[in-house]
Amino acid sequence: MKKICSLLFIYALAMCAVAQKNYTIFPVPQKQFVQKGQATLQSCVNIVAGSGIDQTTLNRARQVLTDHGIYAAFSEKEVSGQANLLLGINGTKDVADKACEKQKICRDVFQEPKFDRHILSISTDKQGTAQILILGEHTDAVFCGLASLEQILDQSGKKLSCVEIFDYADLKDRGIIEGYYGVPYSAEVTKDLFRFMARYKMNCYMYGAKSDPYHSQKWSEPYPETITKEQKEIGYLTQDMLRDITSVAHENKVNFIWAIHPGQAFTNAENTTVLDDIMKKFESMHNLGVRQFGVFVDDVGVPDEDAELKLGADRLTELQGRIDRKWNVASALAADTVKPLHYVPQLYAFSWVSPEKGKRFFKSFNNVPSKVNIYITGRNVWSVPNSEDLRIVEGWMGRKASWWWNYPCNDNDVTKLFPMDTYSNFRDEKHIADMARLEPALEGTPTLILNPMQQGEVSKIALFSAADYAWNHAAFNNELSWQAALPAVVGKKYADAFKVVAPLLRYYDEDALLYLTEDSKREHPDFPGILLKELRKVNVACKLLKGMEHSSCESQRLFYNDMRPWLLKLEDMTSEAIILMEGGAAVEAVADSARYEFPILTGLGNEIKLSVKQAEPAERVLKPFLEYLRQKAAAKE
Repeated sequence: MKKICSLLFIYALAMCAVAQKNYTIFPVPQKQFVQKGQATLQSCVNIVAGSGIDQTTLNRARQVLTDHGIYAAFSEKEVSGQANLLLGINGTKDVADKACEKQKICRDVFQEPKFDRHILSISTDKQGTAQILILGEHTDAVFCGLASLEQILDQSGKKLSCVEIFDYADLKDRGIIEGYYGVPYSAEVTKDLFRFMARYKMNCYMYGAKSDPYHSQKWSEPYPETITKEQKEIGYLTQDMLRDITSVAHENKVNFIWAIHPGQAFTNAENTTVLDDIMKKFESMHNLGVRQFGVFVDDVGVPDEDAELKLGADRLTELQGRIDRKWNVASALAADTVKPLHYVPQLYAFSWVSPEKGKRFFKSFNNVPSKVNIYITGRNVWSVPNSEDLRIVEGWMGRKASWWWNYPCNDNDVTKLFPMDTYSNFRDEKHIADMARLEPALEGTPTLILNPMQQGEVSKIALFSAADYAWNHAAFNNELSWQAALPAVVGKKYADAFKVVAPLLRYYDEDALLYLTEDSKREHPDFPGILLKELRKVNVACKLLKGMEHSSCESQRLFYNDMRPWLLKLEDMTSEAIILMEGGAAVEAVADSARYEFPILTGLGNEIKLSVKQAEPAERVLKPFLEYLRQKAAAKE
């Protein structure tokens, strides 16, 4: 009898441990405490929102519920006996604020010197019906809380474990800068990225596509109303396309920062109309829905004269003042106000100059309004964010710098993809220090935005982990974050297949195949069979992933389009290797083919032209091993 009781006790403990397991949420929350009890969601949830919750957040709440088959009703108060979702602002005495007080939920999170602070609580009433509370420091913080709720519903459906989550972001601005040299993202990819960003709590997207002539060469001219098919292929945008893009950005609470690149004109004393011209362009962009602006003067030469340095800083200060006087006066509607400028200076990698010149350059910004974001890429162009570089620049500039992170950018490696975990990508990106690591306590910046690959959809894998890190530095786990990124990006149906294929979509495929191929060449009795098994596994995974092309999910179709040249070439390479290893007749060797081509842009200014490159997956190991197999097969003939 005692043995039976002991077994029952152990079973009960095990079941309790299962029931009390934390939710898996990314970015990883700062604090999560499982509470006693299970809560049931009904087919209808009553949403009660305080006056500080904006319509965009209400729309997001409705979307999260309806995407999970739950009808969203709205009312001014809680409905007894029904599931309620309370949304409110801390300290306002709205329904959510009062409920938090009544439930005696700790509010220490709002004392943290952090960003987007909020509480997410799931509890039950006496009947076991779910009562969900999201209380934020502002409506944007509540919006972030809804991203966590969305992932909870993904995992639990309508049976929820009770929980209290106290969360915030370590960094204020987290997102993307479309600033690479190459074909700008299509409108479809850009909008898909916005939706992805909302789900994983990224909030800013700076548009500074180097090949967009209306960002750079024609910076003072308004965007055209119509474009040709050829212009669309090289990334041109129309006014209507931009209206649509900014609208979707607002729907996902992504600050779409449109950047202008006036180049040397900005610090040219002889150009006395540059600020007038910039404001005129900003006005045209404001009419298209843009509510935040950037100014780029990168890659035009670093000024060395004190007068030119002072002029640049003075004009930046004056430009921020003009923006405030035009759109941020007391009588302005909230929807028309414009957030502070983002500025990318000529010297963004401070190792280009001596410490003395670096100090003099950044010191020139001492009197620029503190709300203006001034960017660096660190000591070098490809530096990984680190506190030491930030400390140096802060000491010179007297303010914190924002970080433009060239990762997983491939404009210097256009034939390569970087689809692996963060630290594997660091090894593969030849410009990044192999053993660089992300600091668990990054200090000295409010902003981390990534300059991704030309393949925006494949970049999501790196972006997922970067969002995870930017939100919660200390909790970042490289391997777990990558493992979670795969189903988040490609979907559960394709995640396992992509995990098999990803190591060989890379140029540097040593980790996957090197030892197997070397031992196979030495005719080790075991390894040809093991290698064949691996190649068949990859080949099958390639075929499965091709199903994404005709998926009902737009994100998957867009993702397939990005990886298609690399995937098809890898499929053909593994097919040929399998045939040759099995002793089959010689086949047509994998060679350059239109199947493996993707577009790139060449030239500058008015000479930009669309051309093509060949994808290069598995170049370091599988490609030479294929040549070895071909030679071996030819010798037998």
